[in-house]
Amino acid sequence: MSGKRMFSLDVVDTDKFLDMPTSTQVLYFHLGMRADDYGFVASPKRITKAVGCNEDDLKLLIAKSYLIPFDDGVVVISDWNVNNWIRQDRKKSTRFNDKLSALELKNGVYLLSDTAQPIDSQLTDNGQTVDNQKATECQPQYSIDKYSIDKYKKHCASDNAQSDSKAEINAVFESVWKLYPSKKGKGQISDAKKKALYKIGYEELSRAIERYKAGLAKDDWRKPQNGSTFFNSGYVDYLDANYTEDAAVAEEGQNGSYKDYVDGYLGKLLPEDYEPVDGPFK
Repeated sequence: MSGKRMFSLDVVDTDKFLDMPTSTQVLYFHLGMRADDYGFVASPKRITKAVGCNEDDLKLLIAKSYLIPFDDGVVVISDWNVNNWIRQDRKKSTRFNDKLSALELKNGVYLLSDTAQPIDSQLTDNGQTVDNQKATECQPQYSIDKYSIDKYKKHCASDNAQSDSKAEINAVFESVWKLYPSKKGKGQISDAKKKALYKIGYEELSRAIERYKAGLAKDDWRKPQNGSTFFNSGYVDYLDANYTEDAAVAEEGQNGSYKDYVDGYLGKLLPEDYEPVDGPFK
């Protein structure tokens, strides 16, 4: 296995890639550095733990089709041949020829295949296929359960037709949920709301949470909303399009401290010549 690896900007400088959590992006690079010369990673779960990432990061890479999983835990990096070009005479053979034979190359990207039609560019003069790679016109769709492929369903969709999988949506939600200080009410967040949060994106939601936490820190008597309250509606005021420093100051002025609230309320009830005595709010 070569000690040098490359990463193409066509893969990592896209909105699809950059919208993923930073930890997921980091894991992609680590897996790319440890893959064999054909893009296979034998122990992705061990690497995930070793570099300080978590299982959600691995699942998100699978859900977004950056990795193709096999039932024994091995994964292959889908864009391996876009990222890396290794001369055939310098490639070291892979231990996973059986898995390689289940893949095809389309525009440099690995896809699962269940047909025996070889790729034209992989044919040798004697009609044999190089690397035992096979091709198909349709990409199989598979479900993920602990990195196993439960079943294949062929579909002929256009290359740019992508649907947001439930696994991907849940992975992003779990990532932002971990950032929020109150863990109450998680079950009250519907799948529809999780999808709406997913469309906003991890990066913007993480900024919204940080803004909300900064406001809490200014008044230590304030308690965070339940997670269900924040993620169902409370986050809206803290999104990039809605949040400004002036608005934050105005909100702080409206909410104020508990002392300001009590003093203001008592001021409406007491006569104008009333002078307060020493007390807890003096």
